[in-house]
Amino acid sequence: MPDYVLKATAGNGQIRVFAATTQGLAETARRLHQTSPVVTQALGRLLTAGSLMGSMMKNADELITLKIAGEGPLSGLLVTADAKGNVKGYPYVNDLHDTMESPLPVSKAIGGGALNIMKDIGLKEPYVGYSPLISGELAEDLTYYYAQSEQIPTSVSLGVLLNNDGTVRQAGGFIIQLMPDTDDEVIDALEAALADTPSLTKLLDEGKSLEAIMEDLFKNLSLKVNKTEITRFSCDCSRQRITKALTSIGKKDLIDIISDQEDIEINCDFCKEKYLFSTADLESILTRIEENEG
Repeated sequence: MPDYVLKATAGNGQIRVFAATTQGLAETARRLHQTSPVVTQALGRLLTAGSLMGSMMKNADELITLKIAGEGPLSGLLVTADAKGNVKGYPYVNDLHDTMESPLPVSKAIGGGALNIMKDIGLKEPYVGYSPLISGELAEDLTYYYAQSEQIPTSVSLGVLLNNDGTVRQAGGFIIQLMPDTDDEVIDALEAALADTPSLTKLLDEGKSLEAIMEDLFKNLSLKVNKTEITRFSCDCSRQRITKALTSIGKKDLIDIISDQEDIEINCDFCKEKYLFSTADLESILTRIEENEG
């Protein structure tokens, strides 16, 4: 079954619910980036967060970027998602030489640092939010971000379970938010439900569906599922976009590259696709720049 995001409300519309199952998304990233176990877990968590936060955006052309700048050996992560379920991301370091037999906690791999979130919602300038990392586990850091930067009471859960060979067995998460002026009894019921619920990935691993898990979590709060949407690892890189990027570096820098008389290979950070440009290709790009100049 493909990965998907479930969008719902509960507590008579006072609670917003976004939940996702993302095993395929996390496993695709692991395979593309050949990540060691702790990097697989960290990247899988942030990709899950990206799929959830992308689904929260209102318009199809909006984008969200999540950037982790860590002080630990992983250094950082970058994830971009749109409102159509397309998510992509990469780690700054793909292999920390950890193994399934000698695991490294995600918090140790990331360390202290900062979380930056950029939302491109079609305005002149994107919205940029920032908060310090309080644990490096990512779910707690996002919960803190929502409280500090957006002043929205939020509960975030993110998880990735691995097989003995380091491949992804299960992945998923949820973002649950309170609407303004939520009744105290609704808040109390939600807090009790969250405290009594095992991890989402554990429940998925037991064979329970996302719908069944959310129905059980909100059994006293009248869950109303609004829709489900497919989510996937998807990169929109292309030779045309790389050509445009080469055009934008400027005439002088392009001439310097051409003077080396060597083909260049450009790799996409997100999907590892390789694009080869010969000297003739570069000269053609330079010609177009000169024609546009004059």
